Amino acid sequence: MQNGFEKKVTILIAEDDDGHAMLIEENLRDSGLKNVIIRFKDGQEVLDFLFAGPSKTAPRRAPGGAYVLLLDIRMPKVDGVEVLRQLKQSPELGGMPVIMLTTTDDPQEIQSCYTLGCSCYITKPIDYQKFSEVLTRLGLFLLVVQVPCIDG
Repeated sequence: MQNGFEKKVTILIAEDDDGHAMLIEENLRDSGLKNVIIRFKDGQEVLDFLFAGPSKTAPRRAPGGAYVLLLDIRMPKVDGVEVLRQLKQSPELGGMPVIMLTTTDDPQEIQSCYTLGCSCYITKPIDYQKFSEVLTRLGLFLLVVQVPCIDG
């Protein structure tokens, strides 16, 4: 750890589409990212991981860990906007970087996410090749980003 930042950031992917989730992880790995990646299929799983206590059956965040959340908006149970809202309202977790990675390109939705505190908003291109390129660039960014550790 260096000045409150940790190099080994855990990447959290909240994506209900299995194909998109696989493509995201593959391209992040292809960019050289070796960090731990944890995938969630709905917003409730993300909230359980971040806010719930220890569990023998499901993964939970480690106190003092460093995380970046790649968050889709359109997910079952709890949508990405609500996950973002709850995360950013938390005194303990509000500093966690959240990158919206979604097919939604509605200007009001984008503004809403930035108002709630997302770090970055990336619209998934429909074209497979362009989507892969975006993900590879995101992976290169994640290789060098500094992320604060979360207390508690």
